[in-house]
Amino acid sequence: MSATTITARVLTAEAFAPFGDVIEPDGSPDKIINQGMCGRFHDLARLDFGSGRAGISLFDAKARTLPYTVDMVERHPDGSQAFVPVDGVPMLVVVAEDQAGQPVNLKAFVSQPGQSINLHRGTWHGVLAPLGKPGRFVVVDRIGDGDNLEEFWFPAPHVVETIES
Repeated sequence: MSATTITARVLTAEAFAPFGDVIEPDGSPDKIINQGMCGRFHDLARLDFGSGRAGISLFDAKARTLPYTVDMVERHPDGSQAFVPVDGVPMLVVVAEDQAGQPVNLKAFVSQPGQSINLHRGTWHGVLAPLGKPGRFVVVDRIGDGDNLEEFWFPAPHVVETIES
């Protein structure tokens, strides 16, 4: 089997909505707090942890480049997972639809400055992939008992070759 090629698109809330939330300020803050010195953009992602609790971790990820081979995706059936870049490094976000428990119709997005993501519970996705240089990320996900990781290895890889202009 030959590799399937994918063109990455710029990450937008509308295109990413079936898979999760794009976390970024849009327009004016919902509230002004701290004696007028801080704008709050309120409740930008749907966090969902089932029977667990929210945990905050720091990931330190190695740089990836295009073309980028996707031979495996994973999902977390018991909780959502949010990625917040600390260093401002863009990330390649690969997601897939679910069809009878298997990932299909892979899509790739590239985050823009100021964007973070929250993957909905059970969404098939690629591994953390900062583009061009290493990156650190705050990750908010489920901490709790049980196995919250499913992996799917493709019989033939998918390759993200380019970024749509």
